[in-house]
Amino acid sequence: MSVASVIVDVAAKQTDRAFDYAIPDKWKGIIVPGMRVVVPFGPRKVQGFVVALKEEAEVKRVKPIADLLDLTPVLTPELLEIGHWLTEKTLCFMISAFQVMLPAAMKAKYDKELSLLSKEAYEQLHEQVKPFFQSRSSLKWSEVEKTAAAPAFHRDIQKGLIEVVYVVKNKGNKKTAKGVKLNQGLEDIQQFMSELNKQAEKQKQVLSFMLDRNEEVAIKEIAEGLQITSAPIKALINKGLLAETEIEIYRDPYQDRYFTPSKPFQLTDEQAEAIAPILHDIEENLHDVFLMYGVTGSGKTEVYLQSIDQVLKKGKEAIMLVPEISLTPQMVKRFKERFGSKVAVLHSGLSTGEKYDEWRKIQRKEVSVVVGARSAVFAPFENLGLLIIDEEHETSYKQEENPRYHARDVAIYRGQHHQCPVILGSATPTLESFARAQKGVYKLLTLKQRMNKSSMPSVDIVDMREELRSGNRSMFSTMLFEKMKDRLEKGEQIVLFLNKRGHSSFVMCRDCGYVPTCEHCEISLTYHRYQNKLKCHYCGHEEHVHTECPECHSEHIRFFGSGTQKVEEELTKVLPEARVVRMDVDTTSRKGAHEKLLNKFASGEAQILLGTQMIAKGLDFPNVTLVGVLTADTMLNLPDFRASEKTFQLLTQVSGRAGRHKLPGEVVIQTYTPEHYSIQLASQHDYDAFYKQEMEIRKMHKYPPFFYLALVTVSHENIAKVVSVADKISQYLLQKLSPQTTILGPVASPIAKIKDRYRYQCMLKYKLEPSLIPLLKYILERYQAEMQKENLTITIDLNPYSMM
Repeated sequence: MSVASVIVDVAAKQTDRAFDYAIPDKWKGIIVPGMRVVVPFGPRKVQGFVVALKEEAEVKRVKPIADLLDLTPVLTPELLEIGHWLTEKTLCFMISAFQVMLPAAMKAKYDKELSLLSKEAYEQLHEQVKPFFQSRSSLKWSEVEKTAAAPAFHRDIQKGLIEVVYVVKNKGNKKTAKGVKLNQGLEDIQQFMSELNKQAEKQKQVLSFMLDRNEEVAIKEIAEGLQITSAPIKALINKGLLAETEIEIYRDPYQDRYFTPSKPFQLTDEQAEAIAPILHDIEENLHDVFLMYGVTGSGKTEVYLQSIDQVLKKGKEAIMLVPEISLTPQMVKRFKERFGSKVAVLHSGLSTGEKYDEWRKIQRKEVSVVVGARSAVFAPFENLGLLIIDEEHETSYKQEENPRYHARDVAIYRGQHHQCPVILGSATPTLESFARAQKGVYKLLTLKQRMNKSSMPSVDIVDMREELRSGNRSMFSTMLFEKMKDRLEKGEQIVLFLNKRGHSSFVMCRDCGYVPTCEHCEISLTYHRYQNKLKCHYCGHEEHVHTECPECHSEHIRFFGSGTQKVEEELTKVLPEARVVRMDVDTTSRKGAHEKLLNKFASGEAQILLGTQMIAKGLDFPNVTLVGVLTADTMLNLPDFRASEKTFQLLTQVSGRAGRHKLPGEVVIQTYTPEHYSIQLASQHDYDAFYKQEMEIRKMHKYPPFFYLALVTVSHENIAKVVSVADKISQYLLQKLSPQTTILGPVASPIAKIKDRYRYQCMLKYKLEPSLIPLLKYILERYQAEMQKENLTITIDLNPYSMM
């Protein structure tokens, strides 16, 4: 008897192990580890992943596998192994680890179908239910669930008159078109062609077209190529000379774009020195982690491209990760121009179908380079020669929900497996990576010069408190305004950056200080001007704007904070002649909007590009000579030990957009805390001094890279329950862990309530704690029953990037 061990799609502690299923005879020798199957589990059918095959089952009676979803494995042996490693590393369920590796189109969707058990049962049905089964014996639950008859259906299901069947829908639909192929041998076709009369000239053309191609061709393609209707093709199918087929078509997001092939540039001495050890590792199949620390504009991308080129020459594959925000059309264009159709692109701007098709190109070995955001690190390549993480300091490389992995850790793990180099690149590396490079754990490669030797832009810091004192109440300081006017007169371009994270437009009563907050989450509501509504950015709750204060009935209720819309309005007032492109969540939510807006700016149609985070990196416009940062310090006030580091990185990245080509660049940073070291040192482009100062602070307060962190968050609707569970967990850890480990809390999370659930957290700071993972696993097991029955949630993040 052949048996498959299957991980089922039920994310719970009891099911977090492999279950045995018998392999039916028709699939023996076909089913292998890494395939998705449908298996009976309790009363329903669920999707599962085959992780191993064996001769004997561990239990006496095993159910057979119900259906096969794949013909080739979707997870390679390496990815199956990474799945096991992720469960250890992030304390997630095995099923979550496997699902994160696949495109969304392959996540199982379940349909519930209701079927009538027998004709006799019909007579006993509830009056509201009978009409549904009058002319059929089964229907979908979705037809019923929102109708008034739903309670009656529940009653009949419990009585055993109606059976509920779970059906697994495989959502990964391929896009197909009708095609044809030759159905006779060459001699028969040639004889047929010679016997055709003059009226059938078009049939002759079709046959010679097919003989030239000698493969399956879409009917549409033949008709367009020969400029004929489909009638002669249909005639040939009827005569048995051609056979109809289904051809798969890829949904290619870049099919209408033409990419001019580009040649590698001549490397500068500095670039050549940086690339040498990488090329050596590629040649010798060695694994090292390189930290490429290069100032903005120093040509890191060219080093990546030439390293990848070397990998492809060896017949191997490469993965290049870029942060979601800098997956700009510019970046894609550079890769497509250099490597053409060998590139697959994976990012959130693609439709589900497009992502699925790009992923399948990788799986079928039709491409050898993947450029993508975080999850592209799981691309199913089997012969990797290089992994690159660009802008490695970006927090979007850390996934905030289960499995809470960091793409850098996965990349290094895969690099070890394939014995190939990993490159981490950044102008402002994370302190953790830079500290590892200083210790020699990573190899440091430095690029200090900008390409074409252009100098770094000069930076001015403006104290906005002084501006207020001198009577300037506008958003633009006198200095920034003067410089903007000057650039517009010269016909140069400007980038204005608004640091929005952790700070947005809210409403406040000027008399009593009342701020409207969300009734489900303890957070102030954000004002959205275009709908004139207040919205909660955590749970989506919205309400109308108050005209008077609900607390003191004053009419002095005003908006604070500066959203991009507000800045745009002010710009049109003070510089009516300037054309502005605004990039924020509202203007870029439609597919392709990102690219349209950037093209508009690149072509010179607009002189000012105004935006949030998404314009901070990866953009390269030769005519930009002025960058204005309107609110430099909003992040400094967040309860996050990385606040200074994030501020420094952001300011350095934004400054790097100015003066990248022949024209010199200038940056103006507006702030209310000009004396803060992260702002001062960013203005001097001095990463080394910042690193030194920040490391002292981290050491003093026991933060990474000197200590590891773990964050345990407990949430529930009842605050007493949350406090008691959080308290028990921290007491238990205090008893079991070494005295060198610090346990902070339990305290209310910075956002103490989200979606009507209270949140408490404990923070652990530790150095060496071998028993920590088993202890945390024990905590999850101990509370398993309560988590299922009482809706309690305990999340554990072993390397938290968000402290909220």
